[in-house]
Amino acid sequence: MPRRVFNFGLFFLLTVTTALHAEESRITLQAAQIKALGIDIAVAGQIAGGRDGSYPAQVRVPNEQMRVVAAPVGGMVEMLAVAPGSTVKRGQVVAHLSSQQALELQRDALQAGSQSSLMQQNLKRDEQLFAEGLIAESRLQATRAAAAQAGAQASERRQGLALAGAAPGKLGGQLALTAPIDGVVLEQGAQLGQRVESSALIYRIARLSPLWLEIQAPVTVAATLREGSAVKIANSEVTGKLIAIGRAVDAASQTVLLRAEVGKGAETLRPGQVIEVEIAGPASQLQRLPATALARNQGKTFAFVQASSDDKGVVFVARPVKVVSQGGDSVTVDGVKAGEKVAIKGVSGLKAMLTGVGSE
Repeated sequence: MPRRVFNFGLFFLLTVTTALHAEESRITLQAAQIKALGIDIAVAGQIAGGRDGSYPAQVRVPNEQMRVVAAPVGGMVEMLAVAPGSTVKRGQVVAHLSSQQALELQRDALQAGSQSSLMQQNLKRDEQLFAEGLIAESRLQATRAAAAQAGAQASERRQGLALAGAAPGKLGGQLALTAPIDGVVLEQGAQLGQRVESSALIYRIARLSPLWLEIQAPVTVAATLREGSAVKIANSEVTGKLIAIGRAVDAASQTVLLRAEVGKGAETLRPGQVIEVEIAGPASQLQRLPATALARNQGKTFAFVQASSDDKGVVFVARPVKVVSQGGDSVTVDGVKAGEKVAIKGVSGLKAMLTGVGSE
């Protein structure tokens, strides 16, 4: 394939005019010249692959709105009443567990309760006998201590039984596992008939409003933001606000974690969903452009912005810009406004005309 070599004599013959103005240079081209240089123009803020101040984000459930239903003791799952996606109410039975360990807890609780009742009867008898002067005080103190110990043990056994979800006062029956909050089942961790160990996950339940958006933003962008800044989900009317700006920087991507909260409209989002958000404020003045739209000369970076277009030609301004971040084939810059037309191809030819140096 033959190489294209810029012919500067041709440029002069095509009547290219370049006027210098302070830090910007203006280049006027005719339609034929634009075609010959292979120049393509795009509107900032509408370029594929990026929007005005847009950043990737992931939908998360706030920690305080998430609960787990776990097996309190080892056993076998006998019944599952709900599935992922189901809506549940607090106290609703969601599973039944058959457990030998639960039977042992029930037995221990019954025995401890009986022993406590017996010791209370003994204490009443000895208090009566001591009042009549028939027993020594030391015996009453010993009986009182034994009754207190039996009562504490019975209370401990009842609490263990309650934590296991077993019914007190009788042996047998299934353990009923209930939903701890109103919410939606996000995950099912066990199958019907499966034997599970103590603390094994049965269900994960969450309340899905409000939701968090965890946003990855460049360090330089994060430095311009404040808590309370408005956040909008791209291509949507759903909005929220920043509630936290991270202090740590990811070493690999050089980004900072931002956390936003979305209340109204949260029902349109799904936990784990990856979306794109737009942040109001200084960050919204940044534009994402293809890397091919930039030219560098003498330590400065330029983008060629279309200043005007009429029957006399198309005027491009070589405008200095600041690169905020770069990833893949695109860059985020400060210095170009949304809606401005920018040359995204053929930039090497524009640079050659600007500097007066040919390139291959």
